[in-house]
Amino acid sequence: MSEARSGETRPRAPGSSGPTDEPDDPLRLATRLERLADRRDEHDALSVSWMTAADFTDERILRAGARPPSRGWRRALYRGTFGALNLGPGRAELRERAMAARVRAPVSGSRRIMVLSRKGGVGKTTTTLMLGHTFARGRGDRVVALDGNPDAGSLAYRVRRESAHTITDVLKDAARIQRYADIRRYTSQAATRLEIVASDDDPRITHALGEDDYHNAIELLDRYYNVILLDTGTGILDGGTQGILKEADQIVVVMAPALDGARVAASTLDWLESHGFERLVASAVAVINGVRRHSLVDVERIERHFSQRCAATVRIPFDPHLAAGAESSPFELRRATRDAYLQLAADVADEFARSGHAAVRL
Repeated sequence: MSEARSGETRPRAPGSSGPTDEPDDPLRLATRLERLADRRDEHDALSVSWMTAADFTDERILRAGARPPSRGWRRALYRGTFGALNLGPGRAELRERAMAARVRAPVSGSRRIMVLSRKGGVGKTTTTLMLGHTFARGRGDRVVALDGNPDAGSLAYRVRRESAHTITDVLKDAARIQRYADIRRYTSQAATRLEIVASDDDPRITHALGEDDYHNAIELLDRYYNVILLDTGTGILDGGTQGILKEADQIVVVMAPALDGARVAASTLDWLESHGFERLVASAVAVINGVRRHSLVDVERIERHFSQRCAATVRIPFDPHLAAGAESSPFELRRATRDAYLQLAADVADEFARSGHAAVRL
């Protein structure tokens, strides 16, 4: 019979260097595995002996899957088996963790981020607020948002108001502010640790703060905060807005997913480039705010335009929690909205490292 019976193997030809088809004897197989284990142990011992303190990283030291997943069916499986089955985080969670790590980028001195739009009602103040919440939650340092809208800005009303003081009070009492505990009396702090300095909304005020006023206020905040968010009005030619522009390290340009909104945002970048702010345009992050699932506007085309001009472009989906214009908490947002703001914060923070030296002020 020319063919081998089922379950049998042909012996290796004499002198052949290929692998044998003959099943190994159990004792011989165990001996071989033991030798391989000894070699691996010797290699590991040699590798460990040459490790320095810098080599003790999560990737090298922690066992695969040691960190349990924090959401989804993987989390349910982990908890349901009392930790016996740990598949580790899924792709979405790994992406979220990577963005969170980018948000924690270190800052040299302080970082001044101006949020602007020349068209009202597009969500500029909401973007400032949620970007501030995301930074405050994800970072270990101090984050403050200054309402620089000269026309009764509403930023302070989007969190629980703790202080009745405004930026005018800060400027008036600047000489008395010598430590963080002093400036804290003039701010309202949200549950995320984001602090807000309110603008004036007193109808008896007859003039807006000027360029020098905002310069002094931002210089004061520089002493106590690492990330400073600057909410502005819609008038780019306004003296206060001009002053904030000169103080800014970076800008976030906000627009609605509409033709007129995109046109105004593009013209804003044109104006900045023609008036000596090319650096701010190159490092800008564009935000298309309130994007719905179905739209007559070609949002992808708008996104492509700003992606070519700015460092990054982010879509923020429509979220009913933000539509009311009342106190807003990131904990009440839909997951897609929270993820979008995390993406925004990560894209903004990417510029910290690229231009970190520019933020060091003497």
